[in-house]
Amino acid sequence: MFGALGNKLTLEAKRLTKLSELPQYQSNLVRDIIKETNDLNEDAEFLTEQQRQQELNPSNEEELKVNQCQLFVTHLHMRRNKRCLLAYERTRVNKIDEFCWLNIDPVVDTDAASDKLSSNTDSTPPVSEVPVDGSVSRLGLNNLSHAEEEYLKSYQRILVNYKSHFADLDLSGSLEPPSNIFIDVRVLKDGNEVQTEYGVFNLIKDSQFYVRKSDVERLIQQGYLEEI
Repeated sequence: MFGALGNKLTLEAKRLTKLSELPQYQSNLVRDIIKETNDLNEDAEFLTEQQRQQELNPSNEEELKVNQCQLFVTHLHMRRNKRCLLAYERTRVNKIDEFCWLNIDPVVDTDAASDKLSSNTDSTPPVSEVPVDGSVSRLGLNNLSHAEEEYLKSYQRILVNYKSHFADLDLSGSLEPPSNIFIDVRVLKDGNEVQTEYGVFNLIKDSQFYVRKSDVERLIQQGYLEEI
């Protein structure tokens, strides 16, 4: 049924707004919608030509009305498919923009890469859901389309250039003032030595520290620390 694929893509766009990471790009579904739209365009061209022929014969007024209705509905389906595609792409781009402003380093998931190569379906790998705001906490490069990868690189370059004009300001910092200047954090995974204005500590899993929040915000975003 025409419109079913577009509805499926719209539901996927709505779902990803509540996820903490960007799911795999639905390339097969997008391709099917584009193919459906091209088929509809061919139908519209045929109906348009048929309408021209019917207009030359005023006696077929009833057939002309049927043709006009079919042409109108066909164009509606095409426009709806376009809106669904644009909504999906825009939602993913908004997530990528959010990721860039959070200063989270992209990751390459080798398991996801192998699954992506071996899978020919539209199934989406499970990702962690965020019940409140759906903010990005992790972005796998394997989940991006080629066009999205290029967009990510270009947007990062623009962002770095823009921030360079305001070196004294942290433009990517939180807009909400911290309730506490110092916080307790727990290390979630091993890492390197971290040097702050108040001292040095090592990222050893399950260890806890009392640190200034502004010194470890990015480590929290990257998943190395959690506030306790």
